[in-house]
Amino acid sequence: MPQQILIIRGGDAHKTNEDYLDFLRTRNFEKEDLVGRKKWASILQKDLGSNYEVLLPGMPCSCNAKYINWKIWFERFFPFLRDNIILIGSSLGATFLAKYLSENTLPVKIKVVFMLAGPYDSEYLGDFSLPESLEKFSTQCPKIFLYHSKDDPIVPFTELEKYSKALPKAEKVIFKDKGHFALKEFPEFVEKLKSIK
Repeated sequence: MPQQILIIRGGDAHKTNEDYLDFLRTRNFEKEDLVGRKKWASILQKDLGSNYEVLLPGMPCSCNAKYINWKIWFERFFPFLRDNIILIGSSLGATFLAKYLSENTLPVKIKVVFMLAGPYDSEYLGDFSLPESLEKFSTQCPKIFLYHSKDDPIVPFTELEKYSKALPKAEKVIFKDKGHFALKEFPEFVEKLKSIK
């Protein structure tokens, strides 16, 4: 049976509706936003091959994300998940996984969690703010990898150290030039996934 991988991608959370409207008015917008950007996550199935099953659901209202909406939607996936799943959270998706798994028990065994460029306590997290302790998250996951790049223009590199303190057994993977991991290809990550036994 193929190794299952579930990816929760990022989004934007706002404290107030006015903050959200301001985001819509001022967000940097490029022509690629109109035609869709091909990124590593969307081609991961092709890169990994038939020994993997990559699940890449869209999360509700990703431009104005609300934790309760994501929680309800995430729990709808449960009937389709199998034991020893690999979870990947990118940006707000990483924060979502940290919060959810710190407050709830996943009904399947987790093999490993990868957290890429997750914000820890940004003022923009809204109701995605993390609980005081991430211990329940840590105990559910035998292996956690924290990925961050020093040149991330969206989530400061200092957020990595905050996660590292809250999850002392997690392994840090640091890059200098991967930005916010909005990459067309990410061969280092593909190889890491293939190495997980």
